[in-house]
Amino acid sequence: MHEATESVTVLDTGLEKTVSETHPQKPQQKKLLSVSAVVFVYGMMIVCVGLAEAIGNVEFFFGKTRIVLFPIIWALLVGVIISFAHRSMRGQAENSLRLQRIASLFIQSGIYFFVIKISFNIGKDLPVLYRAGWALAFQEVGHFVGPLVALPLALVLGIKREAVGATFSIGREVSIAIVSERYGMNSPEGRGVMAEYIIGTIFGAVFIATLAGFISGLDWFKPTSLAMGAGVGSGSMMAAAMAAIAAHHPEAEAQIVSFAGAANILTTAVGTYFIMFLALPMTNWLYNRLEPVLGRRKADDGWAETAEETKPSAAGEKPDSPPVWEMFATMTVCGVTLLFSNWIATGFSPAETIAVFAIMAALILVGYVLQRLLSFLHIPLLIWMTTAAVLAASPISPVAGYILKTSASVGVMPLATPVLAFAGLSLVKDLPVLKNLGWRIVAVSLAANAGTFIFGTILAEIFH
Repeated sequence: MHEATESVTVLDTGLEKTVSETHPQKPQQKKLLSVSAVVFVYGMMIVCVGLAEAIGNVEFFFGKTRIVLFPIIWALLVGVIISFAHRSMRGQAENSLRLQRIASLFIQSGIYFFVIKISFNIGKDLPVLYRAGWALAFQEVGHFVGPLVALPLALVLGIKREAVGATFSIGREVSIAIVSERYGMNSPEGRGVMAEYIIGTIFGAVFIATLAGFISGLDWFKPTSLAMGAGVGSGSMMAAAMAAIAAHHPEAEAQIVSFAGAANILTTAVGTYFIMFLALPMTNWLYNRLEPVLGRRKADDGWAETAEETKPSAAGEKPDSPPVWEMFATMTVCGVTLLFSNWIATGFSPAETIAVFAIMAALILVGYVLQRLLSFLHIPLLIWMTTAAVLAASPISPVAGYILKTSASVGVMPLATPVLAFAGLSLVKDLPVLKNLGWRIVAVSLAANAGTFIFGTILAEIFH
């Protein structure tokens, strides 16, 4: 087995010391991060978010399909540029690597506000989901087809554990949160889910619009079935697919929008639990069965993997996670940053949104306390947080009206911008791996998206 040894600088009650650690898969350390390093990463995140929100949405047309590049793309790119420039400075290579690892740890804590906002929407739409019927319920099974189609392809192409992160779900922000908590973003699975998210964000809308337009032109499926299939993707992918479907069926445009929206609501609500408890375990099970057969490659083909890369991340172990103080420090910094980035994106001032951010932070704390008190249940923090937020915004909650009214002033996309900034700041260290994956990870990502969309459409056609 190939082992790696690295030196990590930590801070304990103000005294720096060096700890040499040996690990087979990912660092197994309890990080006590230096104040200067943490402040530097926070500062660079704020710069990335500020520039990204200042650039705003950039729109262009690909044929008849309108493509929108959101600030999350610019935050990612600015983060990569800053990280690459810092690494290129004389004598900063080792320090840059350390700061990138710190940034990758912050992704997990930074995404909590986004998850809470999504959960508010789920709670509000619970009656809609109840009335949705079996057609929408069964189309969730389409999540199984992504791994069934894309994972064997990934293994044949020589991709190893990155394939699990890249294929268990298609590009949604919640997928990053799940992998971050389960494996850590410094793991092969973390690299895989980030690669899939980037590919899906940049190319996914164009690809799914082209595919949806082609299938619509065949007249094999009802437009509403195609709309439900489109709803299993991210918001940008759904919008692109809806436009392509509506171009072929203009008479059904209102129904297309309605059914796609309902499917997207269901995917957001049920999909979080579905992919965490069913799709991800199934993908791991499938990987363990198929990798010994499809994953064998000769060392001279240029795609050979090391033992470190083929070994699964310890599914039962706690990933390389930040300490508790860092979690709350990151939440605080992200919360303050989001007050102003949301102001730029939506026009609502910090004075108008500080109350809802306080509520979000309180629900995150509730989830954390529940996880600690009921740790013997081994339920992930993400589930506790989402459940608490869904119940708080559901019709049975006495405070639902106030929560939904105040949270309406907070946009969904601005909440993801700090997460992509942290991702960009941490990405340079993984560029050699991503470069090696190259076109293969692109093919796998698009195959997962195609499989999920097509099978979701088929199920909707059968049960609708």
